[in-house]
Amino acid sequence: MLEILNQEPIRFILAFGATIFLVLNLAAILTMAERKVAGYIQMRYGPNRVGPRGLLQPAADVFKLFTKENLAPTKADLWTFLIAPIAMFLPAALVWIVIPFAPGAVIADLNVAIVFFLAITSISSLGIIMAGYGSRSNFSLLGALRGAAQIVSYEVPMILSLLGVIMLTGSLSLVDMVSNQAGGFWNWHFISQFPMFLVFYIAGLAEVQRVPFDLAEGESEIVGGFQIEYSGMTWGLIQAAEFAAMGVISAVAATVFLGGWQPPLPFLDLGQFNFIWLGLKVSLIIFTFQLIRWSLPRFRMDQLMDLGWKILVPICVAWIFVTAAAMLVF
Repeated sequence: MLEILNQEPIRFILAFGATIFLVLNLAAILTMAERKVAGYIQMRYGPNRVGPRGLLQPAADVFKLFTKENLAPTKADLWTFLIAPIAMFLPAALVWIVIPFAPGAVIADLNVAIVFFLAITSISSLGIIMAGYGSRSNFSLLGALRGAAQIVSYEVPMILSLLGVIMLTGSLSLVDMVSNQAGGFWNWHFISQFPMFLVFYIAGLAEVQRVPFDLAEGESEIVGGFQIEYSGMTWGLIQAAEFAAMGVISAVAATVFLGGWQPPLPFLDLGQFNFIWLGLKVSLIIFTFQLIRWSLPRFRMDQLMDLGWKILVPICVAWIFVTAAAMLVF
């Protein structure tokens, strides 16, 4: 039976199904973590009624969303309106198939994994535009256009920030990038590519539309951006897409710059259980995302664009030349 399950495409289908299941659960858990972190920062308890210390709050939230009625505006383009949340969630789930979790534990070891990651994540802007257009609401459309402009603008520094690691590794495979960082934390790419790591981190915040880059949603405004007309599980799927995307960006950052599943010191190698190291790194990055959300104010649109085009892009271009020169010399 194990030999049959390990054959293609059965192995891929089962692994991808398990990944979708885990991503959905990850979104529920991160919702709980978000509210707990917000509570501690604001000196309050956060969710603490459902289950011990509020640990069953995600299950209660999911039950509530499943039982709420899904409403749509009378004049909405119904198919576009309903497909938009799926178009936002699927890219965040698909990227996980190229993430190496442990030695030999990767669903699809693509030799162009970085290109796959960039191509798939760019689809999320299409989902936002579909949500804004399908609602047939001017408020939703305005939020969608702001979100699409933001995502497209910050894709440029995100792509450039990965070029230094690609040059050092000589490969577009995430598995090769992890292997290139073996031997201890002093071999991790974030040391030699620290400016690129910071640019990727900031661009990742903008890509998943987290504060201070949440101009697409604008939750402190009277309307909630492109998702204002959604309710029930369609709204829940949009929220799941946001948290799943945050997990994906954190996983790629940990894989490319922080050694992936590689332990910080060689004697801490756990073999097939090295996924624990990847989980710790991803959790740390996600925690910083949550910390920033409840600590910083939102940028204005002109400040957001200036940061991307006038600061991050020149930093990336300059460090690409520094990396190339260092490779020629050393």
